[in-house]
Amino acid sequence: MTDIASPTPERRGGTPIGHRAAARLDRLPPSRWHRRITLVVGIGAFFDLYEIFLGGVLAAVLAEQWHLGTTARSWVIAAGFLGMFVGANVLSVLADRLGRRRMFMVNLAAYSAFSLLSAFAPNIQWLLVLRFLSGLGLGAELVLVDTYLAEFLPRAVRGRYIAHAYTFGFVGVPVAALLGARLVAGHQVLGVEGWRWLLVAGALGAGFLQLMRRQLPESPRWLTVHGREEEADRIVRGIEERVARESGTTLPSVPEAETVPERKVPLGEMFRGDFRRRTLMWWTFQVLQTVGYYGFGSLAPVVLTAKGHTVTASLLYAALSFCGYPIGSALSVPLIDRIERRTLIIASALGMAACGLAFGFAVATWAIVTFGFLLTVCSNVFSNAFHVYQTEIFPTGLRSSAIGIAYSLSRLTSVVLPFVALSVLADLGAAAVFSGSAVLMVLLCLDVALLGPRSTGRSLERI
Repeated sequence: MTDIASPTPERRGGTPIGHRAAARLDRLPPSRWHRRITLVVGIGAFFDLYEIFLGGVLAAVLAEQWHLGTTARSWVIAAGFLGMFVGANVLSVLADRLGRRRMFMVNLAAYSAFSLLSAFAPNIQWLLVLRFLSGLGLGAELVLVDTYLAEFLPRAVRGRYIAHAYTFGFVGVPVAALLGARLVAGHQVLGVEGWRWLLVAGALGAGFLQLMRRQLPESPRWLTVHGREEEADRIVRGIEERVARESGTTLPSVPEAETVPERKVPLGEMFRGDFRRRTLMWWTFQVLQTVGYYGFGSLAPVVLTAKGHTVTASLLYAALSFCGYPIGSALSVPLIDRIERRTLIIASALGMAACGLAFGFAVATWAIVTFGFLLTVCSNVFSNAFHVYQTEIFPTGLRSSAIGIAYSLSRLTSVVLPFVALSVLADLGAAAVFSGSAVLMVLLCLDVALLGPRSTGRSLERI
């Protein structure tokens, strides 16, 4: 994609060109090249989010077809998250050791293969095993999306472009619910049960994206950290030539003040100095946000059936509510680089708490759909803000590992969540589930307000 002749790295003011890669990328004007890479990477988020919310759809559909009890339905949702927990820990750490691009290839290939096999599962036991393995492959996808884009995008548009990437991705959420509503238990397409086509669709789409991603370059920031300065320089020069050609203007000079050498960072650095506070803050955040964010999306179809609606009606109402995900993501675009990330995270989290309470107590159909929709709108302003924020608070040599390990805690929480939430739902009702969620979101706001650093508009190296 950016492969050109490899010159010997220059020195300007005694600083190797490889050390200037970050400043050279940051000062570039936004271009078609940046938009293309955002699209190709952002489509990957579609399959991660499709898979995450597919668990709730499958639990609602298979509960009737396979006569699943509360525990079995919980495992249908939890199996994929358990795989993502393991995958996020392993693949995100490997991405700091072996490269962003290589892990992009590994994770989608594994997801595509095991998702396709899941479509042929003969019983609940095989389905759970294969859902775990497909989650394992997909575990680091969002971590890699965040890390990769943050390391390429100019700082002036970093927030907006990552928000655009997630807007593409969040179309997968209503798609999963709408397809589920069309392909409910008992409905067949070409003689095959409808729910199996949901898994086939994800597998084939991810396989196609795998081919598109083969053209992605490795991150110059990562290459610099690993001493591969000539390679980093070659990639940056290729990007500069493309951007200059597309913009038709001379590129701005690289400010010497922004030249900050990157270095390898041992994993233990997460627990020392300023990073210890950031790590504690982000681990707490990831555990708490899971309940408020993924709790609604993964449990909504089950909650609606518990309110007395049919499976078909529940999936339709969930699909209408889930339309707020891409809309909320789009609404975040003009906000995310204008409002400090911490402030935007806190404001949208409070909106989620309020709308979740209203959804939990709602009885009328219009209220269920309206407050569900508003909840998902707030959720994706929140989600885009925190996905950008987490890329900015750790250095390049540690970025993927630190984000991935914290992110894996959200997946572990997601494993436990269905068992707790469905038990509370059965015993106390939907209002109790969402009241507890609201309390945890308030605690999240305090965590970010007290421990989170400012980051908006600053270079990754300076933060």
